[in-house]
Amino acid sequence: MKLAVVGATGLVGSEILEVLDEHNFPYDELLLVASERSVGKQIEYKGKKHTVIGLADAVAAKPEIAIFSAGGSTSLEWAPKFAEVGTFVIDNSSAWRMDPSKKLVVPEINAKEITPNDKIIANPNCSTIQMVLALEPLRQRYGIKRIVVSTYQSVTGTGKAAVDQMMAERSGEANPPMVYPHKIDMNVLPHIDVFQPNGYTKEEMKMINETKKIFSDNTIQVTSTTVRIPTMGGHSEAVNVEFKQDFDLAEVRSLLENAPGVIVQDDPTNFVYPMPITSHKKDEVFVGRLRRDESQPNTLNMWIVADNLRKGAATNAVQIAEYLLENKLV
Repeated sequence: MKLAVVGATGLVGSEILEVLDEHNFPYDELLLVASERSVGKQIEYKGKKHTVIGLADAVAAKPEIAIFSAGGSTSLEWAPKFAEVGTFVIDNSSAWRMDPSKKLVVPEINAKEITPNDKIIANPNCSTIQMVLALEPLRQRYGIKRIVVSTYQSVTGTGKAAVDQMMAERSGEANPPMVYPHKIDMNVLPHIDVFQPNGYTKEEMKMINETKKIFSDNTIQVTSTTVRIPTMGGHSEAVNVEFKQDFDLAEVRSLLENAPGVIVQDDPTNFVYPMPITSHKKDEVFVGRLRRDESQPNTLNMWIVADNLRKGAATNAVQIAEYLLENKLV
């Protein structure tokens, strides 16, 4: 089986290769694919040197699976070309997420929706993935009326250049290259992606729209404020969720403890709660600060943390690929 990683030289591409290794993902041939400026570059992976190839050569090789992390414009242009030769494309960009003809997949929730004809499969936004994974067992039990989410997102979500900006500012470098419109170190930016006419950002609207699509429920009310903070290692979220019926806090804890891909860290008396620094390089979603909202009925407060480059991107994509293999779709 041929496996292509498109965008192999980027932050998420590198993480995909790490996750493939850790998961012992089976393949016969690995194609590392990137833009023209990286073609010919050598990448050492698992003790073997691989030469980066271009997109046209990758299509010609007809891989069974191609995991894309190369940006929306590349996905829009090239994913259909891979699909035409029979490749399953798992795309990390926002290009296909809200296309009604494409599945938006978090494997633990809705992988069963994938059919042999779904040649382009969308990976949701990182902040959406961790939230819906933690909410799914509670949604199944109590039903969800409304979600209010505020995020605290790592600079790694923007990419290597953003990490470089923060570290340059931290080291006192004069005139560091600017990715954000303001300084990020020792600062907080209530601004992720482009502002929309309704005053929300694209990142906020992604969380709103993707949540409804993944849950297949347009009745769920969602509002979001997404914020960039000067951290690395993962995204954090304060989530306030109103259920359709009342809940028992002990049962909530039990449901989360038994949910696939979720780890409960909730012992505040001993200062145990999820943090980006401890979620780094982990595949799971961590949940804590579980408490009833005392201001209104049937409402829970929770704190959700995950490594945005892992479950928020690379791990989720690899899990989709694993599902394709396990269910003999390739």
